[in-house]
Amino acid sequence: MERGKMAEAESLETAAEHERILREIESTDTACIGPTLRSVYDGEEHGRFMEKLETRIRNHDREIEKMCNFHYQGFVDSITELLKVRGEAQKLKNQVTDTNRKLQHEGKELVIAMEELKQCRLQQRNISATVDKLMLCLPVLEMYSKLRDQMKTKRHYPALKTLEHLEHTYLPQVSHYRFCKVMVDNIPKLREEIKDVSMSDLKDFLESIRKHSDKIGETAMKQVPGAQDLVDFSPVYRCLHIYSVLGARETFENYYRKQRRKQARLVLQPPSNMHETLDGYRKYFNQIVGFFVVEDHILHTTQGLVNRAYIDELWEMALSKTIAALRTHSSYCSDPNLVLDLKNLIVLFADTLQVYGFPVNQLFDMLLEIRDQYSETLLKKWAGIFRNILDSDNYSPIPVTSEEVYKKVVGQFPFQDIELEKQPFPKKFPFSEFVPKVYNQIKEFIYACLKFSEDLHLSSTEVDDMIRKSTNLLLTRTLSNSLQNVIKRKNIGLTELVQIIINTTHLEKSCKYLEEFITNITNVLPETVHTTKLYGTTTFKDARHAAEEEIYTNLNQKIDQFLQLADYDWMTGDLDNKASDYLVDLIAFLRSTFAVFTHLPGKVAQTACMSACKHLATSLMQLLLEAEVRQLTLGALQQFNLDVRECEQFARSGPVPGFQEDTLQLAFIDLRQLLDLFIQWDWSTYLADYGQPNCKYLRVNPVTALTLLEKMKDTSRKNNMFAQFRKNERDKQKLIDTVAKQLRGLISSHHS
Repeated sequence: MERGKMAEAESLETAAEHERILREIESTDTACIGPTLRSVYDGEEHGRFMEKLETRIRNHDREIEKMCNFHYQGFVDSITELLKVRGEAQKLKNQVTDTNRKLQHEGKELVIAMEELKQCRLQQRNISATVDKLMLCLPVLEMYSKLRDQMKTKRHYPALKTLEHLEHTYLPQVSHYRFCKVMVDNIPKLREEIKDVSMSDLKDFLESIRKHSDKIGETAMKQVPGAQDLVDFSPVYRCLHIYSVLGARETFENYYRKQRRKQARLVLQPPSNMHETLDGYRKYFNQIVGFFVVEDHILHTTQGLVNRAYIDELWEMALSKTIAALRTHSSYCSDPNLVLDLKNLIVLFADTLQVYGFPVNQLFDMLLEIRDQYSETLLKKWAGIFRNILDSDNYSPIPVTSEEVYKKVVGQFPFQDIELEKQPFPKKFPFSEFVPKVYNQIKEFIYACLKFSEDLHLSSTEVDDMIRKSTNLLLTRTLSNSLQNVIKRKNIGLTELVQIIINTTHLEKSCKYLEEFITNITNVLPETVHTTKLYGTTTFKDARHAAEEEIYTNLNQKIDQFLQLADYDWMTGDLDNKASDYLVDLIAFLRSTFAVFTHLPGKVAQTACMSACKHLATSLMQLLLEAEVRQLTLGALQQFNLDVRECEQFARSGPVPGFQEDTLQLAFIDLRQLLDLFIQWDWSTYLADYGQPNCKYLRVNPVTALTLLEKMKDTSRKNNMFAQFRKNERDKQKLIDTVAKQLRGLISSHHS
C-alpha cells in the first residue's frame, strides 16, 4: 500500500518536472536548449517525456492550424503582395550585386591600404611597447654611464651614491633583462674598485702632506691662521665617506692613524747635522708644526676620524722626542748667536702650537735649560773677547789731547776726577784702554743675557736674577780667569802688573754703576729681598791681589837675576871701598821700579818695597852661608859689608813713601848684626848677652854664627902654613876654636 503511494508520488513529481522542462523549451532560445534536453536524457523517464513532448507538439499544431485558418485570406493577400515584391527584390538584388561588384573593385585598394594600416598599427604598438621598455632601461644605462664617468674623473663619493641609486632604485625595475644581471654581478667589484681607488688617493694625500709639512709649518709659524688652506683635504673626506658608506669606517680610521703615527715618528727624527745651522732647526720645527696643523684641522672637520685622546698622545710623544732632540743638538752649539736664534725659533714654535691648543709649558721649561747653555756659550765667547782686549792692551795710561777725546772716554766708562779735569791737555787717565773696553763688554754681555729672556713669559724678578747670576759668572770665572792668565804670563813686566792693579781698582769702583745698569733695564730695585748681588768687587780685588803677589814674585825674580851676577872673591884680602857693581845696578833698578809705583795704592807699594828688601836680605844671607862657599876671609866679609851698607842706604832713602823711621832698614837687621859681630869680633858681648831680650846681637842665630865662623877657621888654617910659628895667629886660632866650642854649647843647650 505504502509502496503504491510512493510510486504514485514519484509519478506526480516526474510529470511536474516534465511539464517544467516543456515550458522551458517553449520559452528558451534554441541556442541554449542543450542543457535542458540533457537533463531529460540524464533521467530514466525520457520515454514518457517523449510521449508528453509528442502530445505537446500535436497540441501546438492544432493551434497553428486554427490560427492559419483564421488568417488564411490575409495570408493569400500577403503572398500576392510578396510575389510582386519578389520581382522588385530581384531588381534590387541585381543592383546590389552590381553595386557590390563595383564596391569590391573600388575597395580593393582600400583593403590593401587597410591591411597596411593594420601592419602599421601593429608596428606602432610594438614600437610603443619597445619605447616603454627602453624608457625603463635608459635611466639604468644613464646611471651606469654616469657611474663610469664619475669613477673616471675620480669623483668616488658621488660614484658610490650613484651606485646605490642604481642598485636599489633602477635595477629592480628591469631586473629580468640579461644586461641588468651583468650589472648586478659587477656592483661588488665596482664597490671594491671605488674603495681601492679612494684608498690610493688617500695614500697620495698622505705622501703629499708628508712632503709639504715643511711648507705648511713655515706658513703657520709666519701668520698662524690659514696654513691649512694650503692643503686639499678632499681625499680624506671622500675616503672617509666612502669607507663609512661601505661599513668600513673603523678600518679606515685605524689605517689613517697608523700611517700618521709612522709619519710623526719620521718627522720627529732630526737630521744628524741639525745643530750646524739655524735652517736645520727651522726645517725640523716647520715639519712638526705642519704635521699638527693638519691633524688639528682633521680633528675639527671630521667626526671621529681622529679624537682628542689620539692628538694628545701624539703631542706627548712629539714633546718628549723634540725636547730630547733639542737637548742633544743644542749641546753641540758653541755660537751664542745661534743659540739665541734657536731660542727665538723655539718660542715661535711654541707660540704657534699654543694657538692650535697644544700645551707648550714643557718647551718653555726646556728653554730655561738652554738658557744655562746660552750663558755658557756667552761666557766662552766673552773669554775670547776679554783675552783679545787684554792681549792687545798697551798697559799704559790713556793719553787725551782734547776735550772731545776726554768726553768720549768718560762716556764709555764712569770716571770722575776733579783734579784731572782741571789739568790742561794733553793729560792722561790713570787706567789703560782695557778698562773702558772691559766695562763696555760687561754691559754687552748683560744685553746679550737680556735678549734671551725676552718672550719667555718670565717676571721682571726672574729676568733680573738670571742676568745677575750670569754676570756674576762672567766676573768671577771668565774675567777673573782672563786677568789671572795675564797676570801669570811669563813675560809680564812690572809696569804691566802695576797698570793691572790700577785698572782693577777702577773697575772695582765701577761695579756700583753696573748694578744701576741692570736695575734700569729690569726695573727691579737692588733692595729687593731676592735680588742677587754682583760679585765684581771680589773679582777685581782677587785680580789685584794676584797682581800684587805677582809683582812681589817678579821683583824677587829680578833681584835673583841680579844676584846671579854676583862674583865675590871669598878669599880676597883686599877691600875695594865701594859696593859691588851688580848691587849698584840692582839698587838703581829698584829705585826706577818703585818710582813707577806712584799710582799704586800706598800699601801695595810699601808691601812690594818691603818684600823686595826682605828677599834681597835673605838672598844675601843665603849667598854668604851657602855650602859652596867653604872658606872666606875677613876682607871678603868687609867687601860684603859694603854691599849690605848700600842696601841699608837704599832703605833709608825712602824709595816708597809711607814707611815709619827705620822700618824698611829692619829688613837687613839680621845681616847687619851678623856682619857687625864678625867684623868687630865682639864675641864676648854676644856670648855674655845671648838670650837677653835687649842684647846687641839679638838677630844672630848661633847656628848661623857657627857656620860662618867655621868658614873663617878653615881659611886661617890653610892660608897660614907657618901660623904655628906666629904667636898672634896661634892665639886667634885658639880664640876661634874657643868661640866655636861655646857656640856649639849654646846650640846644644838650645836644642835640649
